Amino acid sequence: MNSEIIQRIAHTLASEEQGWTPSLLPSSGAIDCFIDIIRQIVFLPTCEEVVAATLIVQGIQQLVDLINSDGRKEKDAMAIAHRFAGQLPELRQLLRSDVEAIVDRDPAAKSLSEVASCYPGATAMLHYRVAHALSGMGLPLLARIISERAHSLTGIDIHPSATIGASFAIDHGTGIVIGATARIGHHVMLYQGVTLGAKRFEHDDSGRLVDGPRHPIVEDYVTIYSNTSVLGRIRIGHHSVLGGNLWITHDVAPNSHVRQPKPIQHVGFIDGEGI
Repeated sequence: MNSEIIQRIAHTLASEEQGWTPSLLPSSGAIDCFIDIIRQIVFLPTCEEVVAATLIVQGIQQLVDLINSDGRKEKDAMAIAHRFAGQLPELRQLLRSDVEAIVDRDPAAKSLSEVASCYPGATAMLHYRVAHALSGMGLPLLARIISERAHSLTGIDIHPSATIGASFAIDHGTGIVIGATARIGHHVMLYQGVTLGAKRFEHDDSGRLVDGPRHPIVEDYVTIYSNTSVLGRIRIGHHSVLGGNLWITHDVAPNSHVRQPKPIQHVGFIDGEGI
């Protein structure tokens, strides 16, 4: 390919007619580096103050670099990074409660360190809680990039605008989807394949989608088993249990147990037929 053709392609790519605002999006490596620093801060023994201080400084600088890639001024980026650092004690408390909740409810989990290091639910919540904090500081794009990094790594899709209380446990987790306006209380547990989604989308007079509350409210101490879809702005009452493979589009009263109306009967297979 000669230089003239390359120049013509480069001119097309750089043209303002593409309609994109110039912005250098952070790489997945930069996101991973920042999250790894926060992981160390969150799960570091509290007695190691000198190490913690060093990690906080590193985390602030990493975050400043990420914010700058979104086109923010250095002064503004530093101010946001310091605000985020001020929330680290709260983030640590929440994330440790998530890890403890998994250990308490999963007999296969042998230690806090195992869950924090290996469990996809812990990884997804680490990314979510960081992204949720940054979204609240006016960085929705960076928040989405962080949450989608977790989606790629774990198969768990949590929108950073969702609200999730303490001691949130995810078992296995693959295929979990939590929408932007979902509200989840404390001590909630979700199994793989659960969807907290929208039933329908409202439109304004011009036909554009309305960004209003459209995802479920899940109260405290609720357990939802695998592959159940809870759709629309409905409320699942506290201390309820939703069985697997359900389609829930109505409110559920507190202390309810919802399951398949009829048990699935085993019919057997002959010579592989029906498989």
